[in-house]
Amino acid sequence: MQNKIPYGRQEINDKDIKSVVEVLKSDFLTQGSKVEEFENKFAAYIGSKYAVSVSNGTAALHIAALSLGVKKGTKVITSPISFVATSNCIEFCGGEITFCDIDPETLCLDIKVLKKILEDSPKGTYQGLIPVDFAGYPVQMDEIRSLAIEYDLWVLEDSCHAPGGCFVDNKGVNQNCGNGSYADAAIFSFHPVKHIACGEGGMVTTNDEKIYKKLKLLRSHGITKDSNKLFSNHGGWYYEMQNLGYNYRLPDIQCALGISQLKRATSNIEKRREIAKNYINNLNGLPISIPKSNYFDGHAFHLFVILTDKRIELYNYLRENKIFTQIHYIPIHTMPFYKEKYGKQTLKSAEKYYKNCISLPIYPSLDNHEQDYIIDSIKFFYEQI
Repeated sequence: MQNKIPYGRQEINDKDIKSVVEVLKSDFLTQGSKVEEFENKFAAYIGSKYAVSVSNGTAALHIAALSLGVKKGTKVITSPISFVATSNCIEFCGGEITFCDIDPETLCLDIKVLKKILEDSPKGTYQGLIPVDFAGYPVQMDEIRSLAIEYDLWVLEDSCHAPGGCFVDNKGVNQNCGNGSYADAAIFSFHPVKHIACGEGGMVTTNDEKIYKKLKLLRSHGITKDSNKLFSNHGGWYYEMQNLGYNYRLPDIQCALGISQLKRATSNIEKRREIAKNYINNLNGLPISIPKSNYFDGHAFHLFVILTDKRIELYNYLRENKIFTQIHYIPIHTMPFYKEKYGKQTLKSAEKYYKNCISLPIYPSLDNHEQDYIIDSIKFFYEQI
């Protein structure tokens, strides 16, 4: 009997377990040496100068937004096709969101629509952009940066789906997602279905030292013990809360797991790309559409999305056969909170995409037998209709 196949799954091996057990037997379960080690190794993997670990991807978005100066009245543009945390981080800070429609081919922000939004608004209306590397497809960040410079905007790259993803910029240089070459900061998630699983966890990367220092302060209650920054000093125990911060720290236990997972991040990306190519090769010819972004070599393939006008029927059929697909995502602008605050909005490409999208299982431990079963099941479904 076929076992259940989820759309995503963490892979925990004996080395991962050993690394966590070692921390459990050590003196520090949190605020120990594993935190800085994980941050340094992740920064090296991505190619950024700095990395700050936090408790989850939403926390990463929140303190990144605060570090970029988001406050009441700040207006920011982002994609409606993402998890709600991408836009919520601006709302947390008292800011306001404008949703830009997606490009049907990349499923990321449509640069032409984005440009029109900016051109049609008085200069200074918007303060920032949050492009999303959706499904693992890398946004062409040099194009985003050019607009940001023209309109004096900061850029926060949501790279939760794309550690290991990359693109070639207009200078012919290969750029890793989230490396800070074109964004002021970028964020990542270590949720179990992501590329690196820490149970929960997140990371902010940046090349800006000022942003880096703000991030470190905000993730730990706004408290510092740095003697060079204290307004006064009562002794070795003394600390000061200099900003209103949060308890967003990532424990050493989870950092140890992240360090271990990071060791096979490159090989796992290769496995994801192999699975994606197998889907493409075997699903072509069926009455489905495979987004052009899935053919891009630098894709990190957190998700493998197909489009079908038989979405609910296929979803239910696969579920009946123990294949658990998922829908990514319900457009954020259609959520009751956002409709109530901003009114009904029409974003045609995002809404059309949502009606037809379905994410097939993709994760490094998905074996050939399981993928063949998924492909055969999809083929059989279309043979019956």
